[in-house]
Amino acid sequence: MTKFNNNPNSTSTTTEQPVIQERLRQAKLSFNIALSLTRISAIIIVTILGLFISGKISETTAITASEIASKLVIVGLKMTKYTNERRDK
Repeated sequence: MTKFNNNPNSTSTTTEQPVIQERLRQAKLSFNIALSLTRISAIIIVTILGLFISGKISETTAITASEIASKLVIVGLKMTKYTNERRDK
């Protein structure tokens, strides 16, 4: 954790503060993206399950749609992870 110098004349506080704020903003954004992808996946899978139970789609269609939904989420989470790793360098 970075300690801030409380001296108002210090340049390290004024130069580090915006960088830390930006990193925090990006971390929150990455978390929100990951959470949104997970929620969307859950909604899609519950919808597919409901359609399958009601008999409106076949088992094959339900399995295929579920696989596509999960793969999209996995790709999105990998992209978020890659972005976070790039930002940390």
